[in-house]
Amino acid sequence: MKKISVTILFCITLTVNAQNYRISFEGTGESTTVNSVRVENLNSGATLTLNGNDILHLTQATDIYSVENKNSSGIKIYPNPINENSLMEINVPVAGEAVITVIDLTGRELFQKQNYLEKNGIEFTLSGFKYGLYLISVKGSNYHLSKQLLSVAKQGGTISIEKEGDGISSVVREKSESKGAEGTIDMPYTNGNVLKFTGISGNYSTVITDIPGADKTLVFTFIACTDGDANNYPVVKIGTQTWMAENLKYLPAVVGPGTGSSKTPYYYVYGYDGTVVATAKATANYTTYGALYNWPAAMAGSASSTANPSGVKGVCPTGWHLPSNAEWTELVDYLGGASVAGGKLKEIGTTHWVIPIVGATNETGFTALPGGVRLVNGNFLNIGNSTGWWSTTESDATYAWYHGILTNSSALNSSSYGYKRGGMSVRCVRD
Repeated sequence: MKKISVTILFCITLTVNAQNYRISFEGTGESTTVNSVRVENLNSGATLTLNGNDILHLTQATDIYSVENKNSSGIKIYPNPINENSLMEINVPVAGEAVITVIDLTGRELFQKQNYLEKNGIEFTLSGFKYGLYLISVKGSNYHLSKQLLSVAKQGGTISIEKEGDGISSVVREKSESKGAEGTIDMPYTNGNVLKFTGISGNYSTVITDIPGADKTLVFTFIACTDGDANNYPVVKIGTQTWMAENLKYLPAVVGPGTGSSKTPYYYVYGYDGTVVATAKATANYTTYGALYNWPAAMAGSASSTANPSGVKGVCPTGWHLPSNAEWTELVDYLGGASVAGGKLKEIGTTHWVIPIVGATNETGFTALPGGVRLVNGNFLNIGNSTGWWSTTESDATYAWYHGILTNSSALNSSSYGYKRGGMSVRCVRD
């Protein structure tokens, strides 16, 4: 019987089924120019900043399969995804000169170098990869290997692929800052992730949250929101209302927590016990959480209002007003009820909130921070744990309605028993 010799060739196959989206940006309202856009993935925590004329390329990699024979040539990367550094082992079928190339998903070559590769496996250190998905290609005289690399690094640098002792890292081209193919910035994305976009145009800043599911153009409506101290605020549209996306910082005067009144306006900065405005403004609490106001200061001499809109400018910037209890209720209803509204307004993570942080998604872009309160007994309390905002609606001569969030609850709590002489934060609504 004739013997038949069969040679089996093992192949490396890599299949990527991905749905990628391209997001571009435009401006309207007070400005049609978008200078820059900060993108935050509220699920993964990844952030990046790009020019307003760049295109954001959301890359989704799913169903990745790699079939390798242990004795075959190939590329191994570990760990993959890479954060700061990874090791890459290259096993080539024939020793000799080879070209190593890094390619992004748009097909651009970001890095290229030439090395002599031994057949018995060579290790390289990978570093400097920005957030994104890449293809690493190794091409020799009679072979071509490739491997996909996912980077989850929050900050990148200059791409480097170094063999021990060679000290070589060469970049063939960098991304251009102009729009078009050379102005496309990659960001890994998983379907269903909530992205927070902050568009900036000069002094204007607008927040949009979105769950991308297709190519689109996001339009930032830029609105002036500048207080009497020339502080500029980001704004966000939630339902039919447009809110400030930060706490008010207007501080014409300041006193320590031991001074209070239900009739005389007083302004506070959490943790500061003095009367020097410049010193109070230099504190980290002021910069992060804004000022605290007793109800007379927040109202700026206006009478109580139950209307929607309230019609009370109060301490707010021109074109903005202090919300009534009815306007807070409108926000709560739009968000699906008081039991979940707080979580949808609350900033994610432990940068400011202390654990346990219950229900936080910040899917509205409101970014509620735990600035604490000034108690009627003359003490500051609960920074990191809670926050509260005034409304224009009084309960009686002693109390007014306020709304607040606790770190251990997803609710937006409302109460008519906010002492007018206490100190709370202020968020304003567009007229």
